[in-house]
Amino acid sequence: MDEDDAAAISFGTDGWRATLDVFTEPRVRIVGQAIATTLRERDEGDSVVVGYDARNTSRGFAEELARVLCANGFDVLLPERDTPTPVVAWTAKEGDHAGALQITASHNPPEYNGVKFIPGQGAPALPDITEDVVSNLAEPESLPEDEHGEVTERDLVADYADHAIDYADADLDGLTVAYDAMYGSGRGVTDALLERAGADVTAMRDYLDPEFGGGSPEPTAEKVGELIEAVTEGGADIGFVNDGDADRLGIVTPERGFLDPNLFLAAMYDYLLETREGDVVRTVSTSSIVDEVAHDHGQDVHETAVGFKWVAEAMAEHDALFGGEESGGFGLTDHLRNKDGVLLALVAAAAESETSLDSRVDGLIEAYGEIHQSRISVDCPDDRKEPVLSDLETELPDAVAGVAVDGINTVDGFKVRLEDGTWLLMRPSGTEPKLRIYAEAGSEERVEELLEAGRELVEPLV
Repeated sequence: MDEDDAAAISFGTDGWRATLDVFTEPRVRIVGQAIATTLRERDEGDSVVVGYDARNTSRGFAEELARVLCANGFDVLLPERDTPTPVVAWTAKEGDHAGALQITASHNPPEYNGVKFIPGQGAPALPDITEDVVSNLAEPESLPEDEHGEVTERDLVADYADHAIDYADADLDGLTVAYDAMYGSGRGVTDALLERAGADVTAMRDYLDPEFGGGSPEPTAEKVGELIEAVTEGGADIGFVNDGDADRLGIVTPERGFLDPNLFLAAMYDYLLETREGDVVRTVSTSSIVDEVAHDHGQDVHETAVGFKWVAEAMAEHDALFGGEESGGFGLTDHLRNKDGVLLALVAAAAESETSLDSRVDGLIEAYGEIHQSRISVDCPDDRKEPVLSDLETELPDAVAGVAVDGINTVDGFKVRLEDGTWLLMRPSGTEPKLRIYAEAGSEERVEELLEAGRELVEPLV
């Protein structure tokens, strides 16, 4: 392995992702060897699931990974078609596999691809594992041919779907749903589950297009105008959208259009607590309105750094009921400690069929007040991020934007809680040479004031 390959392969929050001029077949094989070596060193078992998303190159990259793993003595389970990441993760967990690899660039545009490594528990890999993988990067090796593993190809969705139907136990008769697959791997999976539970589903962008219509399969309000129109003007009771690998979920309601994921997290947790109990996990950048729900039900909130791997770790540590983040990733601990935009659509539809999400959110706002949240970015070279955070520790004032500081959380950057219940978060981006500044308050005007105060704190330090 040459220095260029080593420099190009960088495991971030959710594996390695890059444009196709960097994400090449030889480098994918190097990653496959590193994971084979890591699994062998950890004695995690002798079978691995290798999945892939809907991109043109994904099946081929998955087959290359399978060859490397088989040459290292692992049996490989390969899906017949592109498959949602949560289905692959759940299959690894339920099948007692050593782990799973998923070829996907998630919500990135078609000129990207990537590989996610998912340990056998089905939760995202933590740094101790990914550091081992990086340290084991090497050219592919091969055992003697009689020690090679075998590839088995089969449908992975059927068993997952049976489990999801039993888990949600939803009767959706009479519910009308609009579903946007964004040409991704949720097509024919999320919508089929909803229909199987009794919903009348209208699907859009539900066919294979490896170019994603020329855009990126990211479930944001700006990219789902047709879905919003179908719900707000077309009469559907609720709308769902998955990203490219269907681990994230966006929700559209008749009154609100694209529903703020922070409000969805709180509303869903409130719904789950009607019949169950357990704590909730959220990232530092996720709204504290879910805290109010937890406290009213006698449950605790566990706040983590940004990144679902930290949410998943806390879900296990505290045996939490539910976990989520403001970017649209949600998970149920007793199902899968990972983001799952497929099952959550089914559970959200079950909630909608009992009481509309709009009514549920109305109740939260009536009880706890409105929430508004936004973020800005400040340019900051990577080598200045740590010094800026170090300087912030001594520069933080006793009051921000005219309100006294009530507390500071340093789990990920600096989160400054103010006495009026609002907050300001300043943290380094994990993917860009920038610092992120987040704020939450009861009005958009107050959010803007807090963001500007954050900018004034950070910029002079860069």
